[in-house]
Amino acid sequence: MLIIAGYAGVLGILYIVLSYQVVSLRRREKVGLGDGGNNDVLQAMRVHANFSEYVPISLILLMLIAQNGGAEWMLHTFGGLLVVARTLHAFGFSKKKGPSFGRYWGTLLTWLNLLVLSIINLLLVYTGSIAV
Repeated sequence: MLIIAGYAGVLGILYIVLSYQVVSLRRREKVGLGDGGNNDVLQAMRVHANFSEYVPISLILLMLIAQNGGAEWMLHTFGGLLVVARTLHAFGFSKKKGPSFGRYWGTLLTWLNLLVLSIINLLLVYTGSIAV
């Protein structure tokens, strides 16, 4: 579980960075609640919200794999991929409106990671082990 704690710690710091971006932008634009009709604030809020929509379920799936005998290489592979994917997405989406390299690859890698983590967990349920 220490492996996952490390990835959760890194992701927690990234979450604080994204939170700070929203708060500082709201202060600068004098928006007390919501986005105030400001598209920059809305974009920062969506970057933050998107992170908080995908990271918890991914970490839960990763922790379940760890608790059920997942190999260290597997935990590092999927934990590392999650960090890379969410960092790419956050910075790609934060810096540019519309499509960007970071947003595209961050989304794709997040979805693939989530899909594989889900499949591994289902294999654990139905076979009782993970073939490594």
